[in-house]
Amino acid sequence: MATATRVPVEVFLQSDEYEPAADYVDGEVEERCMGEFDHSQWQRAIIEWFLKFQDEWTVTVCPELRIQTGPNHFRVADVAILDRDAPVSQITTHPPLAVFEILSPEDRVQRLMRKLGDYAAMGVGEIWVIDPDTRVFSRFEDGQLLHKDRFSAGGIDFPVSGIAGLVRLS
Repeated sequence: MATATRVPVEVFLQSDEYEPAADYVDGEVEERCMGEFDHSQWQRAIIEWFLKFQDEWTVTVCPELRIQTGPNHFRVADVAILDRDAPVSQITTHPPLAVFEILSPEDRVQRLMRKLGDYAAMGVGEIWVIDPDTRVFSRFEDGQLLHKDRFSAGGIDFPVSGIAGLVRLS
C-alpha cells in the first residue's frame, strides 16, 4: 500500500532510501505501488514497441524515469518516451513526448489523476493509462481519462493494439 512521508526536497533527491523510485509532491514522499507480473509485462511491451521504432521516430525509451513536473513535484513514469534531441539530465525537466502509467491493484483514482495533472501541467502531450485487467488504453485529456485506440504525437501515429499484441501474460 502506498504511504506518504514528509521530507525536505534536498533529502529526497540525495537519498536512495525511497525504492522503488517514489514520487515526491510538496514535501511528501509518495511510495509507488509495486508492480506485479502483469504490470511488468505491459511495461515491457511498451518498451519493446517503442524500441522497434526508436530510430525512425528519433525517441529514447525510459522505464521508471524521474521527471520534475514542478519546483517541488517529482514523478516517476512507468515508461517515458523522450525526444532524442531534448537535453539529457539525470532527472528530466523537459516534457517527455509521452508517458505511460500502468495501473496496479492498489492505485487510487484521486492520486492517479493528480499525477496525470502534473504531467499535463508540465506540457507532456501524450499521457496514457493502461488497465492490465481490462486491456483498456485511456488518454488523459482536459482532466479526463478517455478510452482511445490510437497514439498520435510528434509525427508518431499507430493503433495502441500494436502494444497490446506484445503482452505475454503466461
